[in-house]
Amino acid sequence: MRNLSEATLTDAVLAKLAGATDARFKQIMMSLIKHLHAFVREVELTDEEWLTGIEFLTATGQKCDQKRQEYILLSDTLGVSMLVEAINHRKPSGATQSTVLGPFYVPGAPEKPLGADIAEGVEGDPTYFSGCVRATDGKPIAGATLDLWSTDGQGCYDVQRGADAPMRARGKIRTDANGCYSFWTIKPVSYPVPTDGPVGRMLLKMGRHPYRPAHTHMIVSAPGYETLTTHVFVEGDRYLDSDAVFGVKNSLVAPFVRHEPGVGPNGRQMERPYYTVVYDFGLNPV
Repeated sequence: MRNLSEATLTDAVLAKLAGATDARFKQIMMSLIKHLHAFVREVELTDEEWLTGIEFLTATGQKCDQKRQEYILLSDTLGVSMLVEAINHRKPSGATQSTVLGPFYVPGAPEKPLGADIAEGVEGDPTYFSGCVRATDGKPIAGATLDLWSTDGQGCYDVQRGADAPMRARGKIRTDANGCYSFWTIKPVSYPVPTDGPVGRMLLKMGRHPYRPAHTHMIVSAPGYETLTTHVFVEGDRYLDSDAVFGVKNSLVAPFVRHEPGVGPNGRQMERPYYTVVYDFGLNPV
């Protein structure tokens, strides 16, 4: 195969997939090649621009480590993560909607008892979450696990504090016999996604802000049910309509109700104002 031209090159590359035995792999690669070649033709990519793209992808990989995934951040900020999520997690009535995992999930959060403070010692406004986990038919799910994490009151995740930073504002809670849960944490605040890498420079070049609206992350799971990855967003946050990763859904926005000092939920004496949030989760049976 020689003397290929602008008009014949794409077909020549596609022909190389004739020997692929994995049908799904072949389908994906054929579509990728077609769209990639069509993109190059549409914008008439220059040599310099092609090299800039290669350098960008190289820098994105170099920014990744065990606690930071720049490629997930790239996917998030281009809306790809939410598109994949929407296609793969179409929800029936009664099931809580999902959203992006985000680049700062860390496995191995400590398991804590109901009502525990997963953000003890973390700067921020104390906040009490409570609610129930149910199946789509309304049946309570006992022993469901909520894997929780959020920023501190300054908008930083623990992993952004350094490679040796301990886990903070993370924990796992299990529902009781009635499918109910409760825990203390801090009120999340809006924050910028990391802008010190290639994705941040891309956002700047696009003329976009890097902010995410305030939210608390959770992965809710139980045997026999689809695992749910989602957030609970703070009602009234200024970035709800311009989330840098396109992750906001109306059903995931909840009021954070402010209370004056006094006896708080589960009998805890509160010396300063605190917030409460009530949110129920619905899981779809497998």
